[in-house]
Amino acid sequence: MAAATLSMVVVFMIYNWWTERKARFVHYPAFGIDIPVNYAIHGIDVSKYQGLIDWSAVKEMKVGHVQIGFVFIKATEGLGNEDALFERNWKKAGSAGLVRGAYHFFLATKSGKLQADNFIHSVSIHPGDLPPVLDIEQAYGVAPDKLRERAMEWMETVGQYYHVTPIIYTNVEFYRKYLQDDFDRYPLWVAHYLQMERPRIYRDWHFWQHNEAGTVEGISTRVDFDVFNGDSVEFRKMLIGAPSP
Repeated sequence: MAAATLSMVVVFMIYNWWTERKARFVHYPAFGIDIPVNYAIHGIDVSKYQGLIDWSAVKEMKVGHVQIGFVFIKATEGLGNEDALFERNWKKAGSAGLVRGAYHFFLATKSGKLQADNFIHSVSIHPGDLPPVLDIEQAYGVAPDKLRERAMEWMETVGQYYHVTPIIYTNVEFYRKYLQDDFDRYPLWVAHYLQMERPRIYRDWHFWQHNEAGTVEGISTRVDFDVFNGDSVEFRKMLIGAPSP
């Protein structure tokens, strides 16, 4: 009897989770994924691994109320690497009319200042672009204090050079373990999958990477999907050159 009761409870919990998820997500066969319906501004993030992208096709694709409005593009990694397709993606995404942002993949084993210099050497940002992003996901065995020190070097160097506040990208668990408190003042782009309504994180956030297996016209591979946490007015305030509130 106890086992049967437990089974019924488990089934009920799964059913409740599924019905709540269906209420907040809609499946879009054209995009190949469920998309959260409580957000108006959708985007993707790409690197060389997406291959040659037809950015006009990306921009023109619209299914229901969902259209790609922004893209984060990998620019650099570590001390001297630039993504092989960054220059092409940066130029053509902008020409297609997409709001674009550039990100740096951080190596915690290397100097934050020198990694910032690598990004600055490669990326010219303009009014209407999103702020630069530090993508930090792995510690590579570096002590937490040293990791935070190097990451802060990157944020401060890039912020001072471009005269903007950079965004930090990571996943929920990495932020909790390594970054919380010291980086709470920075805008956050957070990765968290299989959540019904929002990423499970204690602090405010601006972008949510909610899926890593979407499909978009003009891109031959799977691609990460993101949403912005706000309306069009709030989104415009995020952009380089936006008037101060």
